[in-house]
Amino acid sequence: MRKNGFARHALIEALHTVQSSFGYLDDESIRFVALSLRVPLSQAYGVATFYHYFSLKPPGKHTMTVCAGTACYIKGADKLIAAAEKRLGIAQGQTTKDGEISLMTARCVGACSRAPVALFDGEVVGEMSREQMLEQLERWTVE
Repeated sequence: MRKNGFARHALIEALHTVQSSFGYLDDESIRFVALSLRVPLSQAYGVATFYHYFSLKPPGKHTMTVCAGTACYIKGADKLIAAAEKRLGIAQGQTTKDGEISLMTARCVGACSRAPVALFDGEVVGEMSREQMLEQLERWTVE
């Protein structure tokens, strides 16, 4: 915030910095940023909840993100998401009760030629099969 002179237009960048530092945006952080930049709290929450990138909950120890872009969807991303939800017992956007695995979706990860694509802790895996995905989830649950 100091870098941008506490300018109101730096709201997204400030929230991004907070999330990069702590992994998510909690109420206290959003309030601090809003107060520091002199923007209404409703505006700060509006930005934090509008943009898909921001998370208001702490991430799990591991994160699986399934690309839900057009190419991936056509190649079966919806089936991957459904299988992961069933295996983990959570819906997309949630974290398992033990805090081990977060299941996320992304609009597009830019690897359309490798569809369907999933990211495991940020590592892109293309041409993902249901079996490969379930094997990775199993490795994470036995660690």
